[in-house]
Amino acid sequence: MPWFIKTKSEREAKKKLKDDIWIQCQSCGAHVFRQDFTNNLNVCPKCDWHGKLTAYERIGMILDSGTFKEMFETIRPCDPLQFVDGKGPYSEKVETARAKTKLNESIVTGSGKINGLNVVMGVMDFRFLGGSLGSGTGEKILQAANYAYDNRVPCIIFSASGGARMHEGILSLMQMAKTCAGVARLDERKIPFISVLTDPTTGGVSASYAMVGDVNLAEPGALIGFAGRRVIEQTIKQKLPEDFQTAEFVKEHGFVDKIVHRKDLKETLFTILSYYNR
Repeated sequence: MPWFIKTKSEREAKKKLKDDIWIQCQSCGAHVFRQDFTNNLNVCPKCDWHGKLTAYERIGMILDSGTFKEMFETIRPCDPLQFVDGKGPYSEKVETARAKTKLNESIVTGSGKINGLNVVMGVMDFRFLGGSLGSGTGEKILQAANYAYDNRVPCIIFSASGGARMHEGILSLMQMAKTCAGVARLDERKIPFISVLTDPTTGGVSASYAMVGDVNLAEPGALIGFAGRRVIEQTIKQKLPEDFQTAEFVKEHGFVDKIVHRKDLKETLFTILSYYNR
């Protein structure tokens, strides 16, 4: 074999090394040192594109160090329909997602502090079946809201979801009403509910609890909407604006109160919560 021809294993090793060092921005296409990207909270230093975070990464970014106490972590998805599609059983998809993410559901819930203020927080993780809203997800959100109600602490939910988890049929869709009822009850005790919309927040999540916060915040450029762009264009037979369903477009039309850069989210949340603690 000529000296300049690399074996398959050598090519794969080189590609892995490159992937370990560099990341390509999905917005501007720039190649950025992975360490610089990570140090910048998964935000592109070239164009400010906000990449995805895992649930625990976001928790570490928002809550005071050492204050997070996870709750309701044993709640898992159910499979009432014994659903099977062309790619296999739903139960196998769940187990694959659990093995990949080390999570039991698409949201992590718990209590903690933001600059010393007590909060209960739910953070969706898009890695778990696209952050979909299943019966377990809805139950965890309801229990977090109930904890906020019983303990009179603010409730914050970070959404990152492709929508309702249709593998569970009507049980999944009922989570929309269930979660909205849970967070709506907080108003009885004047407990704030803050919704933070990240990329993406779509489908049944955007049509339920994600849009009913006392304050709705969003990260820059986040995809926020219900049906997909192509479906809407085919339905109304019109071309939609280029910025349609971006956080900026949604704010302009009154569904989001403020767009906040990731580096400013913790202080913004603290400022908002400080008004409620006066």
